[in-house]
Amino acid sequence: MLEAVDVSVRFGGLIAVDAVSATFRAGERVGIIGPNGAGKTTFFNALSGVQVPTSGTIRVGGVDLTGARPHRFARAGVARTFQTPRVFAGLSVADNVAFGSEFAGRARARAGRRRRDDARALLERLGLTAEAARPAAELTPSQQRLLEIGMALATRPRILLLDEVAAGLTEVELERTARVIGGVADDFGLAVVWIEHAVTTLLRHVERVVVLHQGRMLADATPAEVVRDPAVIEAYLGDEMVAPA
Repeated sequence: MLEAVDVSVRFGGLIAVDAVSATFRAGERVGIIGPNGAGKTTFFNALSGVQVPTSGTIRVGGVDLTGARPHRFARAGVARTFQTPRVFAGLSVADNVAFGSEFAGRARARAGRRRRDDARALLERLGLTAEAARPAAELTPSQQRLLEIGMALATRPRILLLDEVAAGLTEVELERTARVIGGVADDFGLAVVWIEHAVTTLLRHVERVVVLHQGRMLADATPAEVVRDPAVIEAYLGDEMVAPA
């Protein structure tokens, strides 16, 4: 569904991503972890059209989108969130979700009433129905995170890229949000690819983990295998990490 083949991103003399290849399939939940500076967000930017790779290929559904702009990726079914939620603070929660649909070019193809029904259904699934008329600026950090996910889902994606969901959330809020993400992924049949520093939580909610280190692929395996990998332990996890239950 989403495939990166030997993707590299260079900024002058700095190699941020170094010949990384990965495939993300329909319905799969994959975590991407690694130390600061490992190239995680740069790789995400390449996967979503925000960053043009210096070399390599990005395919979505078998179509080569290397170098295409973000709206092309959105129309092909790739949606993403950012480390800091990008919501429109002055717009209502419901209008933020409607914008997600318009960004991906869905608005003209769907009647206004149907779009409103879709938005209401999404807000209900995310637990934001009671906030629909409120300005996004009035939401808590965890609610703004869910709203941004709702905006991404409004594009009717096949692949959802999540960048640092834990940022600004308590442990309880993160666990609740992770469960909502899992439920939504199941409901929509999405591939979910999730960058996260809150590794313990991430490992409970993904089936596969890609580990990046200094821009390179260090591992691509199940959570249980990754936490026992000596190279991953040395580069990132440390000895205190235990295999997820």
